Amino acid sequence: MLKLRHSYILKYRLLCLILSVGYFLYQFTQANYDNFGIQFRYLTIWGLTCAMVATLLLYKRNRHDLPESYLPFVSATAVLNAMVVFLYWKLYFIDPSLVNYSGSIVWFQEYYLHILGPALIILDALLFNNSFTQVKKGTVAILGICLLYIFWSEVVTGPQNITPKGTVTNGLPYPFLNNMTFYERVNFYATTIITGLGFYAAGWGLAKLKLKFVE
Repeated sequence: MLKLRHSYILKYRLLCLILSVGYFLYQFTQANYDNFGIQFRYLTIWGLTCAMVATLLLYKRNRHDLPESYLPFVSATAVLNAMVVFLYWKLYFIDPSLVNYSGSIVWFQEYYLHILGPALIILDALLFNNSFTQVKKGTVAILGICLLYIFWSEVVTGPQNITPKGTVTNGLPYPFLNNMTFYERVNFYATTIITGLGFYAAGWGLAKLKLKFVE
């Protein structure tokens, strides 16, 4: 763990926890309850939810002065949030309608969900939790989350919804997915998972570099 006073890290995690819980609850006031899966259809909300749970777990251990733990889950959460940032802004700058079929979301929600929130859990994973030191378990964790989200979208929520509408199918959470054939989506999912593994490798590399400076 980065050599900062225990109280500073505790305050950092408390701030992160307050923000994540606040935005998690806020989503229920903005959700479309006509859609099966409501806001949990979106990868962004999976990232927010995982970050909230990870921060709560870390804060509780920190508050009781226990050693850092939950390394695979925290590292997978950090990578998931890095993927959210990368995918969202990549598609947004091509065309905002690719990710926001019902129009742009309010600015403070957009920037927290797609910049600040992910940055906070990524910094914790890299600087305080040292979570990228359990590579095998962390890799399995992020692969599991990715595959579970794909199953959730393709098998559970997609068939239960009629919007967004696309040229190929309907109901998948993001508009661009509904304009892809099944095989095109498989290719997209595979590429995205590989990107996520690349982020994990980058996190592992940064963790190794940080340890050299700390030592």
